Amino acid sequence: MNPLECAGVRPGPAFEVTFDGRRIEALPGRTVAAVLWAAGVTSWRTTRNGGRPRGVFCGIGVCFDCLVTVNDRPGQRACLVPARPGDVIRTQEGTGHAD
Repeated sequence: MNPLECAGVRPGPAFEVTFDGRRIEALPGRTVAAVLWAAGVTSWRTTRNGGRPRGVFCGIGVCFDCLVTVNDRPGQRACLVPARPGDVIRTQEGTGHAD
């Protein structure tokens, strides 16, 4: 039994976001990181030096490893940003700006 079932809670209707052009179903109340994880995506940023993959590390907005571009706004912490219907989420390369 999952926590939602234990509490007798039902989330609102699912909606879609896109990640690097791929349509992903999201549930209300989830962060961008939670939506990506639920879809099997574990990395959505590459480092400035070396292009190493990054995703969630701390999960509480302290470490900045989970930076992602949401609706053309780079540098968004995926663990803190709530997913919204129609969000366009992209892997962030380096700083997300034309460096």
